[in-house]
Amino acid sequence: MVSSKESPGKDKPKVHVVRTFTVKPSLPEPLKELYEVAGNLYWSWHYEITELFRRVDYELWKQCAHNPIRMLGMASQARLEDLSHNEGFLYQLQKAQEKLTETLNAPSWFDKIYARGDMRPTIAYFSAEFGVHESLPIYSGGLGILAGDHLKSASELGVPLVGIGLLYQKGYFRQYLNTDGWQQEHYIDNDFHNMPLELVRKESGSPMTIDIQFPARTVTAQVWKASVGRIPLYLLDTNLPENATFDRTITQTLYGGDSEMRICQEIVLGIGGLKALYAMNLEPTVCHMNEGHAAFMALERVRRIRSRYKMTYEEAFEAAKASNVFTVHTPVAAGNDEFPVEMMDKYFGHYYGKLGLNREQFLALGRVNPDSATESFKMPVLAIRTSGHRNGVSQLHGEVSRNIWAGLWRELPNEEVPINAITNGVHVKTWLSAEVNLLFERYLGARWSEEIVDKSIWHNIEQIPDEELWRIHQRCKERLVGFARSRLKRQLQRRGAFHTELSWAEEVLDPEALTIGFARRFATYKRGNLLLREPERLIELLNNSETPVQFIFAGKAHPRDTAGKEIVRQLVHFATEHPEIRRRLVFLEDYDIDIARYMVQGVDVWLNNPRRPMEASGTSGMKAAMNGVLNMSTLDGWWCEGYIPDGGWIIGAGEEYDDLSYQDQVESQAIFNLLEQEVVPLYFAQSKERLPRRWIRRMKNTIKWCAPRFNTNRMVADYTRKFYSVADNKWRELTADDAARVRALASWKNTVRHAWSDLDIQNVDVKTRNGEEFAHWNGRHPELHVGSEITVNAMIQLGRLKPEDVSVQIFHGTVDSSGHIENPQIAEMSFVEGSLNDGQSASFVGTIDCRSSGKQGFSLRILPRHQDLVEPYEHGLILWESTN
Repeated sequence: MVSSKESPGKDKPKVHVVRTFTVKPSLPEPLKELYEVAGNLYWSWHYEITELFRRVDYELWKQCAHNPIRMLGMASQARLEDLSHNEGFLYQLQKAQEKLTETLNAPSWFDKIYARGDMRPTIAYFSAEFGVHESLPIYSGGLGILAGDHLKSASELGVPLVGIGLLYQKGYFRQYLNTDGWQQEHYIDNDFHNMPLELVRKESGSPMTIDIQFPARTVTAQVWKASVGRIPLYLLDTNLPENATFDRTITQTLYGGDSEMRICQEIVLGIGGLKALYAMNLEPTVCHMNEGHAAFMALERVRRIRSRYKMTYEEAFEAAKASNVFTVHTPVAAGNDEFPVEMMDKYFGHYYGKLGLNREQFLALGRVNPDSATESFKMPVLAIRTSGHRNGVSQLHGEVSRNIWAGLWRELPNEEVPINAITNGVHVKTWLSAEVNLLFERYLGARWSEEIVDKSIWHNIEQIPDEELWRIHQRCKERLVGFARSRLKRQLQRRGAFHTELSWAEEVLDPEALTIGFARRFATYKRGNLLLREPERLIELLNNSETPVQFIFAGKAHPRDTAGKEIVRQLVHFATEHPEIRRRLVFLEDYDIDIARYMVQGVDVWLNNPRRPMEASGTSGMKAAMNGVLNMSTLDGWWCEGYIPDGGWIIGAGEEYDDLSYQDQVESQAIFNLLEQEVVPLYFAQSKERLPRRWIRRMKNTIKWCAPRFNTNRMVADYTRKFYSVADNKWRELTADDAARVRALASWKNTVRHAWSDLDIQNVDVKTRNGEEFAHWNGRHPELHVGSEITVNAMIQLGRLKPEDVSVQIFHGTVDSSGHIENPQIAEMSFVEGSLNDGQSASFVGTIDCRSSGKQGFSLRILPRHQDLVEPYEHGLILWESTN
């Protein structure tokens, strides 16, 4: 007998593999191109190609999680032989292959705008996760989905970009709920050989590998490639026999493990990622860090530049910084990765000298206060310091980020902190239903997606008959209901539910009801349980048979986020404890791209209620809006730009509260007020043709406003115009002629830094002119009239500096009640030729116009000036006029 506490195979040794080989699908000759089409994720946003895979075996297609490579390996040989003689299938395959080939070779937007012969940039886009498709599950949520959409739009625009990430053996966790509604996690091994991936190989045919130096050991990573249209996505994998057990797990799970594992992952991503590019003879001219996880890349780039050009650290730093881009996503400083000093010493003690830095200089790169000996090393601070181009992901988030990181530029007012904003978008064809896509082709033109940013084409939305748009939307909702019933049934079967419960799953939800979706990461600030603060009103809303309303929830809490898991449990318990509403409030487990697609295409209202200003952007609402789904959200993230009065709805008025409980109370009441008084009545106010025409009017307004503004084609074009092109040009200028200009820049900056203390703002003479009459400034608070002009002449002590080394500015604007200038403007002052005297003082003159009434004011300041400075704001190199 075997004890119940023992396993008969517990002590058996595991058999180690001696030899390995890969087996590929055996396709008949007429179907050979099918494998090539399946190998490029271009199909993931083209319905006519995915329809090809569905025709192979629809049930197998679903069983394989829409993974064509795996499906082709599992399809019966008899079925493949049948298809090889099916003329209709072969014609469809030929068209798919032709479309892919044409796309990969067609002239692009980038070629037309930025073509410079053989001077083509290489833009490396680093991200810890990529959400391209559910068949490549190496993403957790919004950051990864955005990265995947970024690659797709780069492909469509022809931007010469390569993606760099990690290939996680187990990906992100799979979610299921126990009978108490508590989130459980489990992990499934990814079979890379049955995914749309290929190993990058050397000319010899052996896999491409790179070595990364770790404390007292070397970690080896091999490189995989996923093709996303024109864009190669390179993914590093450390699960190799030559690595130690711990090192094999570095690329095992996304966002798993402790700080030690996180620093190892980020070393592989940043340092290993750049090494992999160089090993493949891809030298990036621009490097883009999508969040701070990849910030170690900037250090490796400095090291390589320093070594290649025989430079000092300062010279290499300037070259790298000028062509690095950093996108910050986290709206709270506490949400960013940081590592204790002891851990940095452990993993980078050997690295300090390779950069030409001592320990204190190195650690200062990751500290808000460079002089602090105890402050931890912060990844976003490293990314900010080593990047010449930075941005938040919505206009509000740009402002929030400037406030968070203002301490890095203590001499600047917050509004001048050099963190810009490029609002996120979504790849529309990925998230649009097939039916709506056909509708757009019919009324906007077959090439609408190529002209998506052209606002004028979206006026044609008005040509779509209400009946047609509503019929398509209802069809998407019916499909969502069918999908939700199937998922719920599987959830119940896994829990061992009785037959009666399984029957309930087949009847849950009503295609005729107003359907509200809430799907996202279950972090506490997103307040997935906000509706539960008004339980009586919620039950009344759900029980009304005259105007039926239903909610579909989905989302994961981080494995260590107990508070987030509790929110999930509360929702499940609420539905369980009130049997009368169980059919109207459901939670779908294991939220992923597939569930998201059904939901954003099929619900009527997309609910989003984060605490302002905690939502950096939020893109799920954009996906819904493209399908004509109406958003109802607090005024946060993208919705500050996406809301229009005749589109969706805002919860509250953009207030921010110190008392979070009171905020929850106020905004939960606001949600129910909106639902009861406006949303529900509007939805059910149907015409005699049984059409909610005023609702459909809002659907059309939403599409017209959001589609041209919140798509990743616009977003990637913005990155290209504002960052990539500028950074590439600067890289080429600085490194030309054996990097002569960057050496001169570093030398000049060193001179300026040493001589900066010589500067002094001496005599300031102010005159006013009203019409043609000049009058000397007789007092500190004269009264002027709108239209007056003020002339400022300042004598500047330059010391060892030259007039061309400095930018003397008038910082002016409206003065608030605290005596501070708000909404400032900058007027550049000009050097007065011939005014430089022997005492190294020179005169600078400038003017400002009085364009509005009220209390105005100005101050002078001096910044460094050089043609090759990426930005004029250098720490310690800003001199403000004294108030004395």
